[in-house]
Amino acid sequence: MGLVHAKILLSNPREKKLKSMEVKALADTGALHLCVPDHVALQLELEEIYKREVITADGRKHLCPYVGPVEITFENRGCFTGAIVIGDEVILGAVPMEDMDLVVAPAKQTVVVNPESPNIPTSIAKVAAARTL
Repeated sequence: MGLVHAKILLSNPREKKLKSMEVKALADTGALHLCVPDHVALQLELEEIYKREVITADGRKHLCPYVGPVEITFENRGCFTGAIVIGDEVILGAVPMEDMDLVVAPAKQTVVVNPESPNIPTSIAKVAAARTL
């Protein structure tokens, strides 16, 4: 399977005056977070919240800004998250994809809304059964 990309909208929910940005994001189920290049963080005026140590595919460790909040929109789905500022392209990681109930369709080499829940995203929130005393 080749590289899979998705067109997503990114916006800063704290700054309503700023327009959202449509970006081509690399869908990477091996990455956890949304990753954005510096110019995207600057355009959206995303505020640094923390520093995160990030291990890249080559095994190197980088100290990166963690910014947010960021609103992601894809088709009829959306979520709020933070983003790691690193690299030269937007990476859509597993956490926001799970949050929006998106799946990678390998045959189409694209990201799609989960066909099992096309209208409303599904999440899992199971708790252990209560113990009786």
